[in-house]
Amino acid sequence: MKKLISVVLFSLSLTAGAATKPNILWIFVEDLSPWMASYGYPVNEGKTPALDQLSSQGVRFSRCFVPAPVCSSCRSGMITGVYQTTTGTHNHRSSRTPESLIDLPEGIKTLPQIFRENGYATFNKGKDDYNFNYKREEHYSIGNPKPKKGFYGKKGSGDWTQVPAGTPWFGQIQLNGGKTGTKGLKDKVDPATMKVPAYFPDEEMFRKEWAHHYDTVRVTDEHVKGIMDRLKKDGLLENTIVFFFSDHGNNHSLRHKQFCYEGGVHVPLIISGPGIPKDVVRKELMSALDISATTLALAGIELPDYLDGQDLFSKDYKPRDYVISARDRCDYTIDRIRTVRSEKFRYIRNFMTDRILLQPQYRDNQAPTKRLRELHASGKLGKVPEWAFFGKRPSEELYDLEKDPDQINNLATDPNYAEELKKHREVLEAWIKKTDDKGQYGESKKNLRAVYKRWKNKCVNPEFDFIKAEEGKAPAVKKN
Repeated sequence: MKKLISVVLFSLSLTAGAATKPNILWIFVEDLSPWMASYGYPVNEGKTPALDQLSSQGVRFSRCFVPAPVCSSCRSGMITGVYQTTTGTHNHRSSRTPESLIDLPEGIKTLPQIFRENGYATFNKGKDDYNFNYKREEHYSIGNPKPKKGFYGKKGSGDWTQVPAGTPWFGQIQLNGGKTGTKGLKDKVDPATMKVPAYFPDEEMFRKEWAHHYDTVRVTDEHVKGIMDRLKKDGLLENTIVFFFSDHGNNHSLRHKQFCYEGGVHVPLIISGPGIPKDVVRKELMSALDISATTLALAGIELPDYLDGQDLFSKDYKPRDYVISARDRCDYTIDRIRTVRSEKFRYIRNFMTDRILLQPQYRDNQAPTKRLRELHASGKLGKVPEWAFFGKRPSEELYDLEKDPDQINNLATDPNYAEELKKHREVLEAWIKKTDDKGQYGESKKNLRAVYKRWKNKCVNPEFDFIKAEEGKAPAVKKN
């Protein structure tokens, strides 16, 4: 009832203030899990005052899930409001060379383009990381530096201080989030107090990584405070709607970022500003693609009919029964994973069961990954971590998140859950067909050649064998 009343009051406030277009700011954070007390992580109780204040002055969504657990794929989906698997932008860091450019399907525009068509200035202070061909100046009206050659994409430098007076703006400020340094943080979490999930060895190294992510949340809170203070100082706070969210989960856990378990796709989301209900918590399942639709709606812009999200504050808003996320190639590591999150369960479909979870990937030179491989080689890793990272991949996984939040008890072969398994499988299969999931077709040879050109000998998946044959090289021997 409280949520319904809030939505009605919000709709009335929008009507009353329709003459004044609000500014809209995305505080878009990298690699950050929602490890705040308000999300059920008491370690950070009282340690995130800026985010707590933002939440008390707005709406906190407790179960927001991104469309992909890696930055470029997620960002490509969110900036269009369409699943990256539908637009063909699902493979991480694709469309980065002249020979591998990907154009968005005809008729699909980015949010900045739509905002500009409706009289808004637009900026993105930070990386774009979009897996499609675009001219930045057609999307962002300010903060466009000279184009730079590089694999990691374009970056912007402007913010609201460059927007002409009286012009409404839609802007983004990127924060490092889970990648941020914590050297200057005085109040750090003691690693000795950390209890790591059962899929990690109970060693100091892994406890330090766990504690470090809590610390990055605390530093991020300081950065958010700085942004909010600037808005207030510049007299913009009263007419600016702020979204705070992340592109995916924790970078310090090998079952979070780049993977479709809960930790990879569950992110924080807070919306605060004029007309937004205050001190409200919404617990329904939602997709981060709803952020895209809601952003347009808050500006009074008609929603394109191709959007995969919906306006979270609309009178005809309908909570989701499921949220679907997808992981495909990440850098040189080829995989295809799909997941369905329902009220109680997480279903995962592994399409490439010939490869282990911890196949060669970009974190191989990091100490925790090296340690896992070392323990595996010596036979000392332990039953659960061995299964999680080096065991044979099942084609299907099903977890009861109420009983098994760490997702270590796969129920997919349990006859007591056969109906749940069937139901989730059918949801995914229907979604693949309805959205024309491009992952089912495989990546083109020209794009694989571009990946191989960038990463060379790190490309060990069999999908690259045709290139090695062309060059007269023997395929690499896959190592566990």
